[in-house]
Amino acid sequence: MYDILIATHNKNKAREFGQLLKDTKFQFKTFMDIGYDKEIVEDGKTFEENALIKARVAASMGYIGLADDSGLCVDYLNGAPGVYSARYAGEPCDDEKNNDKLLDALKDVPNEERTARYVCVIACVTPEGEEFCCKGVCSGLIIRERRGKGGFGYDPLFFFPEFNKTFAEISPEEKNSVSHRAIALKLFESEFKRRLNII
Repeated sequence: MYDILIATHNKNKAREFGQLLKDTKFQFKTFMDIGYDKEIVEDGKTFEENALIKARVAASMGYIGLADDSGLCVDYLNGAPGVYSARYAGEPCDDEKNNDKLLDALKDVPNEERTARYVCVIACVTPEGEEFCCKGVCSGLIIRERRGKGGFGYDPLFFFPEFNKTFAEISPEEKNSVSHRAIALKLFESEFKRRLNII
């Protein structure tokens, strides 16, 4: 069994990780579980850079550090909000304000040009300094008004054609079968086992 420290204070993200990792052999904790409350400066220019910054902090504490950086990339906005997704409307982070700003930025954009994708990069860093990243992408469309009460972040606006629903309208189980984080975690699990020769 391997002890993994997930570098997050985000309860929603921790819950998703827990659901996705529950059937694996890995035991994991989060920053909240160990009482680590320092703010990590994520000043990277890419999802990969930011994920590695956080995972390195966790690894420095003697755990296998696991961190993700994720966000929404809208094609019409040249990939924005991207790495600034959580703080798109400024500090402090506010999902409602972020969604309002996105709707305003796309208010005159026709439906066929509202393509977007959720991106998640998971970084793993061992106490010995070995590092690798896995990337998951989930494509959809940004609709014109919020739909659904579930999820978080941009989920009420992110329409997933395969389910004909937004991410805020589907169940956690459905989301975990197709989401960017689920895809990245599956790749991580496979790569993690390969690298550590785990059967």
